[in-house]
This record gives sequence, C-alpha cells and structure tokens, in this order.
Amino acid sequence: MEYLDIKACLDSMQILVDSREQPSERAERRYKSFGCPYRRQTLEYGDYTYNFRIGDRELFPDNISVNGDCVIERKASLEELSGNLTHGRDRFNREFQKALDAEASIYLLIEDATIQKMYAGHYKTKFDKNAYFASFMAFLARYHIQPIFCPAEMSGRVIYEILYRELKERLERGVYDGFCA
Repeated sequence: MEYLDIKACLDSMQILVDSREQPSERAERRYKSFGCPYRRQTLEYGDYTYNFRIGDRELFPDNISVNGDCVIERKASLEELSGNLTHGRDRFNREFQKALDAEASIYLLIEDATIQKMYAGHYKTKFDKNAYFASFMAFLARYHIQPIFCPAEMSGRVIYEILYRELKERLERGVYDGFCA
C-alpha cells in the first residue's frame, strides 16, 4: 500500500466501543478525548478496537459482531480487575481465549492504578496481594497481554494512540492489502 493510501486509511480511523460498555459521564469524556470518530458496536472480545475505510468500504460494517485484530480491555480500577480475576475469572478467561485464538493483539488498560499499588495490596478488595499479583502475571503470560496503567483522564488518548499505532503498523506491513481485492 502506498503512503497516500495508508494516510487515507489512518485519516478514516474510527474507534469501535463495545455496545455492552455502560454509558456514563466518565465514558463520554473518554470517547470525546479519542480525537477521532467512534461508534458503539458488539465486539466479540475487548472493549475497544479500530475500524477504517479503504476507498468506499469499511473493514467492519455496522451490522456485524466484530472480531478485532487489536483490542483493548479497559478496567476502571484495581478493584474491578480484582473481581475479574476472582469471581469473574471464567468469563475473563473465555474472552481472552477468544482473542488469543483470533491471534489478536491484546492490551489491558487499568485506570488510576500502578503495578506497584497492586503488588503492595493498595486496593479495596480481600484478594490476597500475592495471589492477585500472581494471577495478573499469569494472565499476561497466558494470553500475551500488554498491560497499560494510566490515569482515567488519559485513557481516551491512550486508547486512540494504541489503536492508531497498531493500525499503522498493520497497514505498513501490508496486512490489509487484499482487503479490497
């Protein structure tokens, strides 16, 4: 794909937000900080992925359930992640396994947290800090997850940058060259 074609694809990038993500003022602020259009759509795994156009064709039309090749799973806190690694563990495993089976790049974005806080047990759940840290590291290894910790007010911009850079890399490598064929 030529430079101008790649630029046109990147300029058309849209972020797909999983339709199951709960609407809130905080979510709306996050979406507005993307810096590009977004659309709610059912994602098979993850909370966010990208969409783009090549010519007059979209990678993901709005009437399908999406299997993105790069996804971001967002957690609002260490407390939310703790719940996913304990009582929500089976569902969490299934979702990440689907992404792994699809060979998707997976990012786990945890807002208002640091790995130091997790390791030190600075969160408001009863999950033992050693078990929490070990479970977290096991998930990263098992599903090839890239962890990202950031303040909530930055998450929209971080989501955009991850998806933009992942799409740019794929376009430059020719991953979508046969898309319009």
